[in-house]
Amino acid sequence: MKEHKNCIPIVARGEASLIQDVDMEGFRAHNRKKSKALIDKTMTDEEAIEKFVNSGDYIGFELYGTVRCPLTLTRALVRSGKKDFRIVGQGVHELDLLFAADMVREIDFTYIGLEVYGISGNMRRRVEDGSVKKIVEWSNAALTWRFKAASMGIPFIPTSSMLGTDTFNKSSSIAVECPYTGRPVALLPALVVDTAIIHVHRADIHGNCQIDGISGFAFEMSRACKNLIISAEEIIDTDEIRKQPDRTIIPYYLVDAVVHAPYASWPGEMSGMYERDEDHYKMYVDKQKTQEGMDEYMKEWLYDLPDHKALLEKIGSKRLQDLTL
Repeated sequence: MKEHKNCIPIVARGEASLIQDVDMEGFRAHNRKKSKALIDKTMTDEEAIEKFVNSGDYIGFELYGTVRCPLTLTRALVRSGKKDFRIVGQGVHELDLLFAADMVREIDFTYIGLEVYGISGNMRRRVEDGSVKKIVEWSNAALTWRFKAASMGIPFIPTSSMLGTDTFNKSSSIAVECPYTGRPVALLPALVVDTAIIHVHRADIHGNCQIDGISGFAFEMSRACKNLIISAEEIIDTDEIRKQPDRTIIPYYLVDAVVHAPYASWPGEMSGMYERDEDHYKMYVDKQKTQEGMDEYMKEWLYDLPDHKALLEKIGSKRLQDLTL
């Protein structure tokens, strides 16, 4: 990080270096080239991953816990053979699959675990064996505000978040003396994601997206990424989207790919549509306790299934109907 004379006094620094550099001019240049045309952006999971994700990219996953997980795209990413990602997210199941497949090298970390079922065995193994090279810690709010800064086109955003905590010490934040009050204020660096992956309730073919229930940081991340892949439970007509324009949390001009993926969050849940598959999730929690168990799970539920259609057939229509609200 560059220092200049006559700056506002720096009073504290987090000990971690940035995983993703702050390059707002590069982000603006990328966005200026992005097409704003109302074109058909629908494609398969595999096509979207092939076109918009490269090995070594910084990838963002947006959801909260097991709610609205973008799992069809995650499975396609695992099957793609691409690797060595830097990642950010607040997820459970999709990030756990990436750790199981040994695809993660660096992570901006808030919480990755199995919620009421405890910590992630997959992440723990990868951290302890050195596969994950770097972890930088943030609060949930701090990550959202980092996206907010990027979406506003500014290199950092001032908050009181994390001041006086070990989370601040393990982060890449800087605390400065506020020129108005003289009190410390934390500067959170803007975070621009190479490719963001978000699952939504409904979208049109152009990428106008609507979300029911908890929206996580979909608004912020969708405006803080160079490429945006959307999966949607339903593809609906643009005329239907236009009937309630206030519900379109992600407008089409931010989106690069639209994937139709019903039950994409399974075994997670989708607000107003289907519940979490607790039986499957409990089985998964048991499997991930050991590498051997996780290898068995990945083979049966991911590698041996060529696409999302094959997964739905394996789950079975009766089970899916039982989970449907």
